[in-house]
Amino acid sequence: MNILHVIHSVNPTGGGPIEAIKQLSRATENHCVEVLSCDLPSDPWTAGFPLKLHALGTRRSTYGYSPLLVPWIRGQQHRYDVVIANGIWQYSSFGVWRALHGSKTPYCVFTHGMLDPWFKRQYPLKHLKKWLYWPWADYRTLRDAAAVIFTAEEERRQARKSFWLYRCNEVVTNLGISGANGDCDAQKELFHTQFPALRDQRIFLFLGRIHEKKGCDILVEAFSRFIKRDPAACRDFHLVIAGPAESIFAKRVKDRAEKLGLGLRITWAGMLQGELKWGAFRAAEAFVLPSHQENFGISVAEALACGTPVLISNRINIWREIADCKAGFVGDDDLPATLALLRQWAELSEAQRTEMSRAARCCFESRFEIKKAAQSFLATLADVVEISRSARSLKD
Repeated sequence: MNILHVIHSVNPTGGGPIEAIKQLSRATENHCVEVLSCDLPSDPWTAGFPLKLHALGTRRSTYGYSPLLVPWIRGQQHRYDVVIANGIWQYSSFGVWRALHGSKTPYCVFTHGMLDPWFKRQYPLKHLKKWLYWPWADYRTLRDAAAVIFTAEEERRQARKSFWLYRCNEVVTNLGISGANGDCDAQKELFHTQFPALRDQRIFLFLGRIHEKKGCDILVEAFSRFIKRDPAACRDFHLVIAGPAESIFAKRVKDRAEKLGLGLRITWAGMLQGELKWGAFRAAEAFVLPSHQENFGISVAEALACGTPVLISNRINIWREIADCKAGFVGDDDLPATLALLRQWAELSEAQRTEMSRAARCCFESRFEIKKAAQSFLATLADVVEISRSARSLKD
């Protein structure tokens, strides 16, 4: 198949949607995968992008309106068997609808968790603004899509709660990652070389966007209470927060950490990529993500791939798989539960930690390895293409 992904931007700071495109494409070697974005060709993240990228370079405003998007898709649609709009609430997805609805080329929408009702509860004014936009744009984008793709049954069920005006062809496919390649010991040593003060520390790792929905503020508060309750027993524990820290929210969390006296107990590692990122996962005893909303959680799968147990909230839509595999601990997305997760981990014996590490790796191999996930994803696309061709044959 010839597949075109359309997305607002391929900037890696955008998190899961961009990474999902890259991971799925790595496992579809026998198919042609291209990406269309509204990035400027001069944007630094476009040069090293691993897929064939068409950067239109006419993005206007955060909504990402581009006057070239619809004409480009209409002019090139004959080259593709299926087009995938990644995400909603931006012009890139609405532009796919404008270009392709009623045409011979089918399109799908990959929502990437953007219909979760948490956003409705957390940002009621933004939700009202979305309601003004919804009926004439994204409602139609989803309604007319050949398939709307969710990565977990929990995500599909939750999506129905955001807007009462909702109709689409829902499909659940698996998502995964390719795992950590390279030498485990070398990656770990690279991390310790970069952060030598952490070599003998017991590390809790958070890796991702430092954003309100990720629960970073809760994690900092919980870690403070964790180490202060029993300073002697917790003297070797250290929290590493890895991710871009330039936002207003990130600065607020850092200021709070300083007020709590955590200056020497938290390392703000910045955005880690490649071997250094894998080294962080391998150096950590546990990965912690008390997120308020996560449709999949690629960083969770990355931790599992390294045999690193995960301490996560039950707002991450793959939490049931984690619990079933005993690959970590699961709790609510609040301060008491996050504190309890840290304490549960600290109370484990070395043998129990080793066993949970083994279970984490097994969980990854059985549920989140990318080749298995890609089979499910490609099967969905193949069905879409076949149904579209059959419909065209009947019309002809």
